[in-house]
Amino acid sequence: MSQIEKKRAIEEVLKDRILVLDGAMGTMLQRYNFSETDFRGNRFTEVSQPQKGNNDLLSLTQPEAIAEIHAKYLEAGADIIETNTFSGTTIAMADYELEEYVYELNYESARIARRVADEYTAKNPNKPRFVAGAMGPTNKTASMSPDVNDPGYRAVSFDELRKAYKQQAEALVDGGADVLLVETVFDTLNAKAALFAIEEVKEQKGIHIPIMVSGTITDASGRTLSGQTAEAFLISISHLPLLSVGFNCALGADQLLPYVKTLAQKSDFFISAHPNAGLPNHFGEYDQTAAEMQALIRQYLEANVVNIIGGCCGTTPEHIRSIADAVAEYESRNSMAV
Repeated sequence: MSQIEKKRAIEEVLKDRILVLDGAMGTMLQRYNFSETDFRGNRFTEVSQPQKGNNDLLSLTQPEAIAEIHAKYLEAGADIIETNTFSGTTIAMADYELEEYVYELNYESARIARRVADEYTAKNPNKPRFVAGAMGPTNKTASMSPDVNDPGYRAVSFDELRKAYKQQAEALVDGGADVLLVETVFDTLNAKAALFAIEEVKEQKGIHIPIMVSGTITDASGRTLSGQTAEAFLISISHLPLLSVGFNCALGADQLLPYVKTLAQKSDFFISAHPNAGLPNHFGEYDQTAAEMQALIRQYLEANVVNIIGGCCGTTPEHIRSIADAVAEYESRNSMAV
């Protein structure tokens, strides 16, 4: 049995130390300045819809770039890397007319991350690296109507979401994900469909795979887009045996901290947070430096409220390295999670 096969389960590692999640995939991909042709590669030249901006597709057309980004985050000290699958459902890929490639997109994204993570685990078996299969919120909401003139209308049903998420979860598991991360949850009904689908996959495959759930607080009201407070969000998903619950995106580390503290006070799950690098400027860019973000993350560590910490929009390997350096100085948050 290889060192990688002997790798300790993430649940066990979390009892010993705080784990570092990677940073933004999109922020890093912007540095490559890929063209429409680059996004399409040789396989997707005939698709009628524009593909530029479809970052998930790059796992098929520019896999070297995806692997390189994963490696940079691991080199910076990340323990967990997320697959390049934020929009990897038939629902989201319908905008690009790529629904038939969804399984492959997720499977290959997981395989790329798995390969790079295993390379780094092999270099240092005492620091195992994990792959989180990223499952984003889709571009539709099951709880609210997109039409102000028809409040009862829904652009997507629970069952449509369940089927889409099930396909994604199957592919991520088949590709080698260690964990499934239902992230950037703005509508908890969408998340419930994803969680239901994951439980179906677990039962059908006869497997155990840990589940992380990360919501997003959308503004200063302290609520998700569908109107839940941090505590209500926690209660609505606590019936499942989750690995962790947390928040990401929308806010910077300073604005997000109070809501993460609420989760830490109310939950026995491991707690995660991956905030943005501050708030975007007028051009939609993130100006917060790695040093500035590290100072804010230290507040999480000193308050002992997180087990998993990383970065979302605007964060880079430099940010993650600064976070990892700070994390090394602190003990793991106590938790009853198993």
